[in-house]
Amino acid sequence: MSKQNLTLLTDFYELTMMQGYFNNNMNDIVVFDLFYRENPCNGGYAICAGLEQVIDYVKNLRFTEDDIEYLRSLKTFDEGFLNYLKDFRFSGDIYAIPEGTVVFPMEPLIKVVAPIMEAQLIETALLNIINHQSLIATKASRVVYAAKGAPVMEFGLRRAQGPDAGTLGARAAVIGGCIGTSNVLSAKLYDMPPLGTHAHSWIMSFDDELTAFRKYAELYPYNTTLLVDTYDTLRSGVPNAIKVFKELRESGRMPEKYGIRLDSGDLAYLSKMARKMLDEAGFTDAKITASSDLDEYVIDSLIAQGAKIDSWGVGTKLITSKDCPSFGGVYKLSAIKKGDKFIPKMKLSENQWKVTNPGNKKIYRIYDKESGKVKADLITLHDEYFTSDKPLLLFDPIATWKKTYLKPNTYILRELLVPVFIKGECVYTSPSVMEIREYCAKELNTLWDESRRLTNPHNVYVDLSNNLYQLKTQLLNSQSINP
Repeated sequence: MSKQNLTLLTDFYELTMMQGYFNNNMNDIVVFDLFYRENPCNGGYAICAGLEQVIDYVKNLRFTEDDIEYLRSLKTFDEGFLNYLKDFRFSGDIYAIPEGTVVFPMEPLIKVVAPIMEAQLIETALLNIINHQSLIATKASRVVYAAKGAPVMEFGLRRAQGPDAGTLGARAAVIGGCIGTSNVLSAKLYDMPPLGTHAHSWIMSFDDELTAFRKYAELYPYNTTLLVDTYDTLRSGVPNAIKVFKELRESGRMPEKYGIRLDSGDLAYLSKMARKMLDEAGFTDAKITASSDLDEYVIDSLIAQGAKIDSWGVGTKLITSKDCPSFGGVYKLSAIKKGDKFIPKMKLSENQWKVTNPGNKKIYRIYDKESGKVKADLITLHDEYFTSDKPLLLFDPIATWKKTYLKPNTYILRELLVPVFIKGECVYTSPSVMEIREYCAKELNTLWDESRRLTNPHNVYVDLSNNLYQLKTQLLNSQSINP
């Protein structure tokens, strides 16, 4: 979307806490981690997305006179704090995992190292941006995987939860693997292919279906896809489409791309019958596109039933991630800088999955050298360094008896977090959406199929270095939950 000042896109308590820090002269450098606890859609991974919008948000982070006047009207903030806000700018560091990267629970997708007032303010917007686009990118990647190489088009704008969700959701869907979108605004803003055919209203606006098909073919002679289910798919729609294709062939005006679209009914049966009719008429290269309330499970089932569908248009259940409508990202304080040292902080909980990882951290991805597939991710303290020419012992931080020993030179290491802002200045250039899409496809290919399957996937382990594990254990033993 157009660049906006979203400074007040925050929860009210972020501002009241900021004032509390201000009035108590608390503005230490802190570390916050943005991460999530469970993969969406009961899957084996997620796709991170939204970093470009985070960058735009932080670059435009400033309180206007109108913002300050509004806050003054709330009778909650004192003049000293409001005067501080007049010159507010983000001055800290942000590290992030690049968009399109495969990610897993508990590892920081974004790490903020900044004065506590600045780091606190940006919490809500960062979560809003990253949660939404990561959710849709992940859902899209699942749909694309289910399609087994057939193109998937994002068709969900009219069912999205508002213009921003539809436009940024389309961006995320293309990152996740869709070939393009029906959303023209999103296609324009992010340089993505706009895609679509026509609606039933086009057919119904003419006296008969055959005339509607003929007129459409005249208008779009290079890409003629006809919607055949307005009246009767097999007795009217497909036969009339075949008549038009014959007329085009006989007149030497055969389109480079042509076919039919099915938008209702039993798609497995109708596609098989339509394929037979098209082939018998000599149109073996005509493509069959299907839409109609699809998701990865429906597509997987249709393919298993032998449906003859060449491409898919997926709308509502993709753009809303209907079966899993939230990503669940959180933003937690993990360290406070005192002098030259970061003092680790940790949130405790009776639920072991809600106990956070303390300290200033980084992430290594570990690949099997022979296959190139992901073996595990390793969260370490920021001053730890690992090299693949040494043996590496991995262990599950919850079930510590589960261990994997990696011999030297049998694995490859890659640091995931990259600098995005340093001392308030952006040092990162976002790739285009189509470049991120290509990168994401390569990322997904580093997963074993067992981690990509739609149900009961194998989970990739996210382990802790021994030093980080010992630090966490020490803090657990030295703190207690107050009754």
